[in-house]
Amino acid sequence: MAGPTLRDVAKRANVSIRTVSNVVNGYAPVSDELRARVQAVLDELDYRPNLIARNLKQGRTGMIALVVPELDVPYFAELAREVITAARAHGYVVMVDQTDGDGDRERELLGRDSRATMFDGLLLSPLTISAEELRGRGNRIPIVLLGEHIFNGSFHHVAIDNVAAAREATTHLLDLGRRRVAAIGDQPYATGETAQLRTAGYRQAHARAGLEVDEELVVSTSHFHRRLGAEAMDHLLALPEPPDAVFCYNDLLALGAIRALTRAGRRVPDDVAVVGVDDIEEGEYSTPSLTTIAPDKGEIARRAVTTLMDSINGSPAAPSEIIVPHRLMVRESTAGSTG
Repeated sequence: MAGPTLRDVAKRANVSIRTVSNVVNGYAPVSDELRARVQAVLDELDYRPNLIARNLKQGRTGMIALVVPELDVPYFAELAREVITAARAHGYVVMVDQTDGDGDRERELLGRDSRATMFDGLLLSPLTISAEELRGRGNRIPIVLLGEHIFNGSFHHVAIDNVAAAREATTHLLDLGRRRVAAIGDQPYATGETAQLRTAGYRQAHARAGLEVDEELVVSTSHFHRRLGAEAMDHLLALPEPPDAVFCYNDLLALGAIRALTRAGRRVPDDVAVVGVDDIEEGEYSTPSLTTIAPDKGEIARRAVTTLMDSINGSPAAPSEIIVPHRLMVRESTAGSTG
């Protein structure tokens, strides 16, 4: 059954359809008495505006896109949920897509004529595309970047401070008295900025503690996946002097590392303490539960969506670097069982 229309509200309030429209959309001044009368009828009839029709009238689709590298990575799935919630508060629907970290796919999304797209704005977590390619994109719809790909202030960008986060995670391990702290997840190539920032924080923590980094303990991985975390941990355990702690660049690597340690008969955290990044739900319920750096995913989503909405609504600000808080969540993988 169809809901009440503007005509139904106008008839019940004994006003014109235009007056009702002005109250609903705020297009023109309406007296307080008239606004109150119309609003009372809107509430009585439980009127809901047709957002699709309104958006089409304004030349909009009422949708934004969220594009991430991998949807089966829990961090991105959890972030997508937060973005959907934030967008809903603005009356927007979210289309979600993944690029698989493929540069051609990222360029395809940005190269489309804006008139041919199905969305009004784009939240993009890029891995390979350059700042020059973004500036020269054929698609001129508003865009906000997520993640740690570095663009030197050329675009709106929402992220945590990865250097500080990695430094805090590593310092936590050093403060426990661990002195052979390994790092799993370095990516010393062009598209590995996130990993490089975390490696920088790892090194800073050692420098502040007056310790040198044993380069054998810094292990690269092509992706942040469980299997690669396990393989890296196997490699570290085979060293003449294995680590007594490990900082993993995301929670999936950490969960893989814990699996390898368990398989090798090593106790976590007694023999090897483990820290991850992302605070995915899986880590809270793993055995042992995972100590992790927790980015405020809800705040990342809210700030990104609000910034994008400002651009869509014609109030674009100068490109901004928005740093969202994080915190260290200490759990059993470093603190031991609490009973």
